Amino acid sequence: MVKVQWYPGHMEKARREMTEKLKAVDLVIELRDARIPAASTNPLLNMLAKDKPRLIVLSKTDMADPEQTKEWVQALKSDNVSCLALDLMRDPHCGRKIIREALAVMEPKRTKQRARGINPRAVRAMACGIPNVGKSTMINRIAGKNTVKAADKPGVTRSLTWIHADPELDLLDTPGVLWPKFDDEMTGALLAAYGSINDDILDVKMIAMDAIHVIQDLYPGKLEKEYDAENVNPNGMLKAIAAKRNLLRADSQPDMKRAAELFLNDLRKGRLGGMTLEHVRSEDQENMSE
Repeated sequence: MVKVQWYPGHMEKARREMTEKLKAVDLVIELRDARIPAASTNPLLNMLAKDKPRLIVLSKTDMADPEQTKEWVQALKSDNVSCLALDLMRDPHCGRKIIREALAVMEPKRTKQRARGINPRAVRAMACGIPNVGKSTMINRIAGKNTVKAADKPGVTRSLTWIHADPELDLLDTPGVLWPKFDDEMTGALLAAYGSINDDILDVKMIAMDAIHVIQDLYPGKLEKEYDAENVNPNGMLKAIAAKRNLLRADSQPDMKRAAELFLNDLRKGRLGGMTLEHVRSEDQENMSE
């Protein structure tokens, strides 16, 4: 499995600013990719915000395995953590759902304030997540307008910005931040496969083969059917993709790099059907959101 790391300077700057701003927020809204719910959480966030109430939003559910999404929602919930799974692109009510759930998470604290005669102010929430997970889209859905720029690539948001998204909810928009060193190679490989790491630094063939290996293990026969391939190893699958899509080099040999790029594009766009490349395991049931 290829080793992947990507931690540009603006991420370290954002991490320092987020650490300071956490003191001023009531709630953390963390966006994760429903296709990789464990790999798409930042362990630094877990450490820095461990005492804050949290709402985890699983995005891109239209491209994930619906049964696995249900299991992940249950696995991620705990006393201080709520979880929603939403299609941010197609659900017209997703913004209101997030606001409702955020206020529900904060209701115990707000009830105590009212009991003391204090009229609760708007909840201050930090919206955060890894690069290219859909955070800007989520903020625009909550605000009901295109407040921040959204793009299908990592690294668009570079600074922290307060947004009055709703009369009862103020959002602190933050850049997509990774962490300096991945604990295991699989995390880096999955993040790279789904576009959270700059493609320019990657060996796309190796990233594609790692993803193919995971899919063949979790969804046997799916790629073989999609690309009219025999039961072959990941390298053989790339050759089959090149043959099916007529991707040849000048010497008439399969163009493996273009086949890898095509496969990764199919994967990222959901053209291979709903898949979740991290399944909930029994050992994941405890402390999953910590």
